[in-house]
Amino acid sequence: MPNRTPSRVPARKEQAKSPIQVIGRMMRLLDLLAEHPEPLGLKQIAQYTGLHPSTAHRILNAMAADRMVDRVEPGSYRLGMRLLELGNLVKSRISVRELALPAMRELHAQTGETVNLSVRHDDEIVYVERTSSGRSAMRVVHVVGARAALHITSAGKLFLLEEGFAKVREYAKRTGLVPHTKNSIASVTLLERDLARIQRQGWATDNEETELGVRCVAAAIRDDGGHLIAALSLSTPTERMKPHWGPLVKAAADKISHAIGHVPGVRIGTH
Repeated sequence: MPNRTPSRVPARKEQAKSPIQVIGRMMRLLDLLAEHPEPLGLKQIAQYTGLHPSTAHRILNAMAADRMVDRVEPGSYRLGMRLLELGNLVKSRISVRELALPAMRELHAQTGETVNLSVRHDDEIVYVERTSSGRSAMRVVHVVGARAALHITSAGKLFLLEEGFAKVREYAKRTGLVPHTKNSIASVTLLERDLARIQRQGWATDNEETELGVRCVAAAIRDDGGHLIAALSLSTPTERMKPHWGPLVKAAADKISHAIGHVPGVRIGTH
């Protein structure tokens, strides 16, 4: 009786490859639907992906059963709500601190100075992460858990600018713009002028406004909806601050924003 083992091996190989092929084809279909905001017909889908219509139809039906795609009408498909649910789940599990740390370490290696990650809480900035080698003997208030008023910090100014100039006057009235050093901005007019400069250049500065002898530069970190969610800042003794560190901090902040999913120019709704 002839040995049939050789004929069985290719069959098993084909079966082993089949799930991978299906996944690859499914991703091609999802990518195509993602590129088109309007529903696509089966004929178009087959044409764009190079799949046989029966193959595309079979995979789309399976994805529709799992709500990965929606069948708008017979033979017409678009991305499904299940993808939105999964996307929101992924978004809720993203840690800004985890995504920011590699860029923070890189920025610290480039400059040798203290790098801070901060978020807003009410009318203050809260520092939630810090990268420093400790080479500087200066006293820096930017330690994890420390707080500072918005108007005296480079990071805080970014959040004030984000709210708009109308809200700045409300903030000024609410807080009194209490100064912390002789360089602190204590006038609404001067604060608005400083925010307008920040808006033009793309990053914020603090010229010994929180602590004498310490200067800071900060840039915005945005999420996939374009909202300001955190600020990346560099703190250094006044004499060591370099003019080119503004663009450097902005580039690092943009890198973190990109990792979170931000697309420049995209702004979805408001907080």
